[in-house]
Amino acid sequence: MKIRLLPVLTSVVISAAVLFGGYFGYQSYAMENPLNKVVSSIPGVELVSMNLGGAEATVEVKLQPGTSVREVYARIMKEGGSALGKKELDLKVVGSESQKLDAWWSSALFEVAQAMETKQYAQIPATLEARAQQSGGGLKVTTEMDNKFVYITLSEGANSKYVMLPRTPSKLGVWPNE
Repeated sequence: MKIRLLPVLTSVVISAAVLFGGYFGYQSYAMENPLNKVVSSIPGVELVSMNLGGAEATVEVKLQPGTSVREVYARIMKEGGSALGKKELDLKVVGSESQKLDAWWSSALFEVAQAMETKQYAQIPATLEARAQQSGGGLKVTTEMDNKFVYITLSEGANSKYVMLPRTPSKLGVWPNE
């Protein structure tokens, strides 16, 4: 039996094009576009990038001052849940951080980590507010919490730093969303 090379190669190429084209079409039209619409419809949120590969959906956004990270996360999970499927949402907030905010956060990190480790979450807002008042008057601290994260927003003028600390103890060793 003699196999003809041209028909076999043509079948392989066409099959590969259909399979990969279908996968990328599904990824784009059934997942990325609906999630993109959800993120773009949230007031005060600008979508920077989105990656829906693997078991995780990474969404990078830029927030306008005064926008709640907790509300953005909750809305993406609620309205984009069908597009996310079983993927874990990794929300990253990019923005205008400053060295001063980073240094201030680094100095407060030990007390926050201790409160997170001991699950005494009520200490976090009080600790951060006291530190903010000691550092002068220009720093504004906002803390929120839900069943998955403690959300901390540090603002000073036009600069903001957004931190999402996971409430799962096994993940506290490394805070990936900082």
